[in-house]
Amino acid sequence: MVLNVIWIAFFLVSLVVGGVRLVFFHDTEIFTAMVNSTFDMARTAVDICLGLIGVLTLWLGLMRVGEAGGAVQLLARVVRPFFHRLFPEVPRDHPVHGSMIMNFAANMLGLDNAATPLGLKAMKELQDLNPREDTASNAQIMFLVLNTSGLTVLPISIMVYRAQLGAANPSDVFLPILLTTFFSTLGGLVVVAAVQRIRLLDRVVVAYLGGLLLAVGGTLAYFSRLPQEQVQTVSNLVANVILFGVIGGFIGLAALRRVNVYEAFIEGAKEGFAVVIKIIPYLVAILVAIGVFRASGSMDFLVGGVRRLVAGMGFSTEWVEALPTALMKPLSGSGSRGMMVDAMKVYGADSFVGRLACVFQGATDTTFYIIALYFGSVGVKKTRHAVGCGLFADLVSVVAGILVAYLFFG
Repeated sequence: MVLNVIWIAFFLVSLVVGGVRLVFFHDTEIFTAMVNSTFDMARTAVDICLGLIGVLTLWLGLMRVGEAGGAVQLLARVVRPFFHRLFPEVPRDHPVHGSMIMNFAANMLGLDNAATPLGLKAMKELQDLNPREDTASNAQIMFLVLNTSGLTVLPISIMVYRAQLGAANPSDVFLPILLTTFFSTLGGLVVVAAVQRIRLLDRVVVAYLGGLLLAVGGTLAYFSRLPQEQVQTVSNLVANVILFGVIGGFIGLAALRRVNVYEAFIEGAKEGFAVVIKIIPYLVAILVAIGVFRASGSMDFLVGGVRRLVAGMGFSTEWVEALPTALMKPLSGSGSRGMMVDAMKVYGADSFVGRLACVFQGATDTTFYIIALYFGSVGVKKTRHAVGCGLFADLVSVVAGILVAYLFFG
């Protein structure tokens, strides 16, 4: 229901804004641009899905090897006490715990290609426990919101973009992004827990969250002591060593347990193509709506309104110039990436606007894309409070990002 309302709203608002630009500003190309965007975004959606085939096939196969060898179950036992409290409707010994922890770990390392298939696998396993197939369960919503909040420890790609655009210190956004994404994830966890009446003041939950806080603090301390030119190199090395270590660990443990690794891999890999075919319509629908909204100028109109409002209240409007990245991020990862690059090109990679745009880009994930992708892969149509909670986490990210940016760069 929520996605239906948002989808219709995108088109109707775009139609009104496009009509205003045609009638009052004689922009005769506006509707051509809007129509072209429908074709472009439909093609983009299919390109994304085609690109996912190989990645899904690989990681679903590796996950099956991990399950057969017992590696996933081992990881699940480590997080089971914590996850049991966040996902009370999921049985303690269910294999989905392993899939979720692998997905979260890949997200934290900025390994998007690995995180997506692992997330899709976890969503399918949660759907197997869902008593209402067309309606999102509490566990699915909690899992999805924690994904959209985008907890990232190593924002490699953003630092690469900053280096390419001439930043004197490409890694200077590392700490602000880490702090902002932590607050975003915490905000998403708290709001879902409040809606679902999950008690967070539990000693097990507090212990795990405290451990996570210590891990984040330790990561901050370690990288803050490194020479700036080494931060990107070390973080990239750590991410890739951990990723390949997981692959090697899965295969090695399965071999030790005399599992036929090749057959297990093929069995899991066969699921990849079927999943991609199922999600194509959902991605086409959401990305076309986003493309029309952007091409009509509705996004520019929204940002201009925010700028006037903030100025009218007597506050600095410097951060507003980076707002397009934050507003686009829930809608489109590639779109927000383009906004971030544009901000660095126009204002400079080392400007306040350029740095804040990088923080916005790295602090959350693409809420509507993930909702369409994950729920679409299992046929869930009624998303309940998933969209609202996901957008709340995005809002926390925006507020925290602005405050952190002023603290570090203001």
